[in-house]
Amino acid sequence: MDSINPATGQKIRSYAEYPPHKIEEMIQHAQKAFQTWRRMPFNERARVMKKTAEILRNNKDSYARLMADEMGKPLAQGQGEIEKCAWVCDFYADQAEVYLTPEAIKTDASKSFVYFEPLGIILAVMPWNFPFWQVFRCAAPTLMAGNAIILKHASNVCGCALAIEEIFAQAGFPDGLLGTLLLSNQKVGDLIEHPLVK
Repeated sequence: MDSINPATGQKIRSYAEYPPHKIEEMIQHAQKAFQTWRRMPFNERARVMKKTAEILRNNKDSYARLMADEMGKPLAQGQGEIEKCAWVCDFYADQAEVYLTPEAIKTDASKSFVYFEPLGIILAVMPWNFPFWQVFRCAAPTLMAGNAIILKHASNVCGCALAIEEIFAQAGFPDGLLGTLLLSNQKVGDLIEHPLVK
């Protein structure tokens, strides 16, 4: 998969598609990370999500440049996109526990309530036009709810996808909790059918 600067037509970098055994290893790794993460208290989830926002803000110029190079977004718009990503991280770090508090409901039973449980590995198939925002608007609530994510980003923004994976690793999320899969669109059906992908 080639990353090509749309302004110059120059190839930035080529990325090899992951073979099936690597994809399976990443899914198994995500499942293992999920089993630990799902039991993590909200304050610990919030701590690393806030760190994610800090990393985004501290590096917004370089992430904006990466978007400009890979998909042609003007730098000012890229910086704004990164600020919005940092905001969504802070928002869900602050609000997820409130949203996911068990809710008592009235029924004929002596006690009834709605209880929220994480699902497992969530497959995020993302478009190229907002390469950071589309991922973060999914990742912040999904991770704060105790899930793991396998990211299949658009093939022309592989650099952005790998940068996002690195951001979550730097912030202190468990290894493999958010993993980027480099593969073609034709292989997404197999991911959807995988028994560990929810």
